[in-house]
Amino acid sequence: MASRFRLGGKLIVFGDASADAAHIAVEFMHPVIVGKRALPAVALSGDIATADPMNDAGRESDGDRGNGVAGGGEDGDHRQSGDGRKGGGGDEVFAHQVRHWADPADTALGIFRDGRCPSVLRGLEAAGELGLLTIALAGALAGGGEGDTPGRGATGHFPTGPITGEHTPGGRATTGRLPADHILVAASDEPAVVKEVHVTTYHLLWELVHVFLDRLGPPARGADR
Repeated sequence: MASRFRLGGKLIVFGDASADAAHIAVEFMHPVIVGKRALPAVALSGDIATADPMNDAGRESDGDRGNGVAGGGEDGDHRQSGDGRKGGGGDEVFAHQVRHWADPADTALGIFRDGRCPSVLRGLEAAGELGLLTIALAGALAGGGEGDTPGRGATGHFPTGPITGEHTPGGRATTGRLPADHILVAASDEPAVVKEVHVTTYHLLWELVHVFLDRLGPPARGADR
């Protein structure tokens, strides 16, 4: 992440109803520690209107609004998460924005509690296709291999690679492998614990990015993005 910021990249954040995407972007853009540089970051909107209007998956379903949430709600109900698993729409809401806003030097951070939100999965997948560094923050219900118990694989690992498993009516895979370079897991299925670990994790990411930026120094003149 530090190397990409140093070369002019930005952080693109998006997530399900449990995510603090806007807050994370603010943390990077407005550092609370004096002397730390502001880093470019943007939080993608979960409003269904931002999905590709030419894609059927972009049609509104169940009143999806806001940062992937309609009317608040902390229960993780996917009717509220804008992920399209109920109602048939919204899968492309983040992928469409990534394709229009992202540069190859950027970093994409996708956040979801159970790892099954199609809109977040598609956003990470689109980011990977464009060459972005991709990071997923997930809970213990994410991942799992074939024959494993729901959520965690028998080995406790969360595999990466092409998404496999259950599909939505539109053909989008919704379970299985997470399409990210790095998967950081809050090893709990308790929503409050997952949220607390995610908050701690992205604050640590912010701090470590600045540690490495200080070590790397300014970018070389004429550095290629």
